[in-house]
Amino acid sequence: MRRGKNGGAGPRPDPMPARIEPCLALLKEEPPKGDAWIYEIKWDGYRLAVHVEPNNVRILTRGGHDWTPRFPSIAEAAKALGRTMILDGEAVVLDKEGRPDFGLLQQALGGRGGKRRSSEAILYVFDLLYLDGRDVTKLPFFDRRQLLDPLFELSEGAIRLSDYIQTDGAELLGAACARGLEGIIAKNKTAPYRSGRRGDWLKIKCVSSDSFAIVGYEPSEVGHGGIGRLLLAAKRGEELVYVGGVGTGFNGRTASALRQQLDALQTDNPALKLKHKGAIFVDPRLIAEVEYRAWTGDEKLRHPSYKGLRAEQDAAVIYELSQRD
Repeated sequence: MRRGKNGGAGPRPDPMPARIEPCLALLKEEPPKGDAWIYEIKWDGYRLAVHVEPNNVRILTRGGHDWTPRFPSIAEAAKALGRTMILDGEAVVLDKEGRPDFGLLQQALGGRGGKRRSSEAILYVFDLLYLDGRDVTKLPFFDRRQLLDPLFELSEGAIRLSDYIQTDGAELLGAACARGLEGIIAKNKTAPYRSGRRGDWLKIKCVSSDSFAIVGYEPSEVGHGGIGRLLLAAKRGEELVYVGGVGTGFNGRTASALRQQLDALQTDNPALKLKHKGAIFVDPRLIAEVEYRAWTGDEKLRHPSYKGLRAEQDAAVIYELSQRD
């Protein structure tokens, strides 16, 4: 027990963790039923943890990379809070209709390996993990929100609250899909903050968008030196599993630039043994964000469309097939 002023005993503050592995949402086809769940919009951006101290701000990606310089507006807003805290949220860039657009966020950051900064990015905060010397991860989610909500305005500034609603999940999903959003997140009100994909948070999507490793490509047949089809893989544990290809979503310019990056990664020892005549295989270092409608019975993507390259290169962001089990 630490001694307080005048020799009195005071509680020892919890040290701020250097990093907390994020709580991840488990994919479900339908919203859960019952009063134990509350709902939020599913944001289409980059998951970030913002560590705020009196003289320091760190903005960490889901994979643990320090991206503080890449989000100057969010960093400045965090410095102005005047509190010590760890915020969990999603950085997005909104389109003209006020909807998050992953492509606009990528353009602002300069794509994979880009060095640009995104001053227009907004952090929508949906959880609080640490506050003024106290680790609050063991508190129920609803109690954490009661601590978080008074700290921010809902609709102003570079850091905003991701509002929650207690309603019928199916109705909210329908409204989100009608507005062109990606889907909704359901959260168990009584659950503590637990790292990993444990089912305390659930994601229900209108149109799915996930990250897949590029293991090869089929050259374009139209002669512009680009790509006809990307060959994609997801994870199952530590292994990569082929999930099909994507041949839409890029134009001649973007395909040509992507092909240059892939050609530098060509390999004679493919990550997967695939029988694709004429395919060129690459080391799976590039990660594509792909939109798709559903999965086939043999675990292939249905109606996929390429959205862009993820700036993060870690395997942690690659889609994990076990979350569908």
